[in-house]
Amino acid sequence: MTQETPSTCALMHPRHWIRWLLFLLWWLVIQLPYPMLLRLGKMLGLFLFLFNTRRKHIAQRNIELCFPDLNRSQQHDVLRANFISMGIAVAEIGIAWWWPKRRFQGLLSVEGVEHLTDEKGRGTLLLGIHYTTLEVGAAAATMLHDKVDGMYRAHGNPVYDFVQARGRLSKRKGSNKVYERKDVRGSLKALKNGRILWYGPDQDYGLGSGLFAPFFGIPAATVDTTARFAKVSGARVVPFSHIRLPHGKGYKVTFHKPLDRFPVGDDLVDAIRINQLVEAFILLQPEQYLWAHRRFKNRPEGQPNVYTEMT
Repeated sequence: MTQETPSTCALMHPRHWIRWLLFLLWWLVIQLPYPMLLRLGKMLGLFLFLFNTRRKHIAQRNIELCFPDLNRSQQHDVLRANFISMGIAVAEIGIAWWWPKRRFQGLLSVEGVEHLTDEKGRGTLLLGIHYTTLEVGAAAATMLHDKVDGMYRAHGNPVYDFVQARGRLSKRKGSNKVYERKDVRGSLKALKNGRILWYGPDQDYGLGSGLFAPFFGIPAATVDTTARFAKVSGARVVPFSHIRLPHGKGYKVTFHKPLDRFPVGDDLVDAIRINQLVEAFILLQPEQYLWAHRRFKNRPEGQPNVYTEMT
């Protein structure tokens, strides 16, 4: 099913007024010049970095596991830069949702948009990862092509879900839709109809629809949805990256060439290939990845919980 929200009247209930006020303040701040937003985002990230929160410990542990060749000081530097990136992401979400198209487009350097069009009319699985710049990438894709749909996980707060849904469709070029992550039938139907569907296979969703495959050399629960969707729908798989450029120069959005000979029919081989692609994207800008997610939450039988001290 596509994303639905409560009626506008229900969202205007007094219990939501504080949230609406916070969104208004956020919208006002987002009107500031881009360099100033970057500075404010950096300050926010550094402020949050001061506290020993659960998410900070998760990000630190992930960086330790994925970059064992870095010494403690280097790992600390990546963690600090990651928090700066997450702070900037708060501004980037607002930019993606609320900036006018012309102003937003001025931040983008786009390559490979021709890979979104298929002469045979096949659907396209737009394979992205959870960069902190995720909302910028999503807005860029929907603005550049009229058949790009997305997948989402409900936030749980009806006001946030409403604003997020409106924001994610604000740059749309055509009749873009957003599907709930568990809506397999709707997603497959969109692909079979020649639509382009954004999908991020880089998080731990458990083993209900996946298997363990190496991720930076560590067994990680990896969804097999990418290969399964491509096989059932006949869709192409187009890798998609979007990284923040240094010195306030905006964002590089790249639609890479479709994967060839994928899937091969071996679940483990296909999962390894996807994880290797995710790794390559992370290595473009390691500090811009969402390390605060428990990527190694599920462990093979007999292996210890790598986040023990945080449970």
